[in-house]
Amino acid sequence: MTNTLQSGQILARGISRLLAGYDFATLQEFVPTRGLRTDVVALGPVRGTWKSEIWIIECKSSRADFLTDQKWQGYLPWCDRYFWAVDGDFPVDLLPDDNGLIIADGYGGEIIRMAPESRLAAPRRAAITAQFARAAAKRLQVLRDPRP
Repeated sequence: MTNTLQSGQILARGISRLLAGYDFATLQEFVPTRGLRTDVVALGPVRGTWKSEIWIIECKSSRADFLTDQKWQGYLPWCDRYFWAVDGDFPVDLLPDDNGLIIADGYGGEIIRMAPESRLAAPRRAAITAQFARAAAKRLQVLRDPRP
């Protein structure tokens, strides 16, 4: 059985590697609320410049992928900063200027434009942090014991 990743998954892996360098913990395909599934959510360190921030990164692999995305603005209330992640060939002029921009590949990336900060309210931050912890723990449990 082959394990081939799609281009969005490859970008997500590179984003996760990039953000690990900033001491962020990441989860791919995270659901902050019913009907939304983020490509990458990142939980920042308790110390440092981006203290405990929650970032959502949406990976776009093509022009068509971006143009058909109707949900991206629904992610904004669930994070402190919102980013687009694309590869070096993506036509970045399509992307809104008021979001962050990361250029990435499967091995890493670079933050080209920092996303503006929009701090989450404390109750929502606590809820998302708890959801993040539960999702991470459940994924680890499946890795340790894959039985149903």
